[in-house]
Amino acid sequence: MEFFTLGVYNSTKDEYFNKLRDNNIDTFFDIRQRRGVRGAKYKFVNSKRLQANLTEFGIDYYHIKELAPTKEIRNLQKQADKESGDKKRSRDQLGNVFIEEYKSRILNEYDLHDLIRDLKEKGANRVALFCVEEKPEACHRSLVTEKLKQMGFKITHL
Repeated sequence: MEFFTLGVYNSTKDEYFNKLRDNNIDTFFDIRQRRGVRGAKYKFVNSKRLQANLTEFGIDYYHIKELAPTKEIRNLQKQADKESGDKKRSRDQLGNVFIEEYKSRILNEYDLHDLIRDLKEKGANRVALFCVEEKPEACHRSLVTEKLKQMGFKITHL
């Protein structure tokens, strides 16, 4: 089994879905808290549209809300962004306070071993983890894949 990550910022609809198709993704994990993006530019990743498009490509969709940062943790990152002058869509990395809180409150409480067992039972081979940020280092998906990498899995950021 191999894991991939992708965000949506700075991608068109065609670019986004081509990444999934070109990398033969068969399973898609949406790890956002809220499954929508404001505005028309990225409406194709709003939950219902996203699921419909993935179905057309034969990609299984799962929402794993338990891996999403809570509102409180996201607010810690907003404060760090404010202090550093960064904006969410152009952020290069996560703040230390976000990383610490996400790992202790979310990632350390979630059993990735159970997830891997479920994926194997479902025959998943090429699994994408999705959140909106373009750069994986600026998104919690990098923290999830860091742990998967420690478990021996190959990670590719698209």
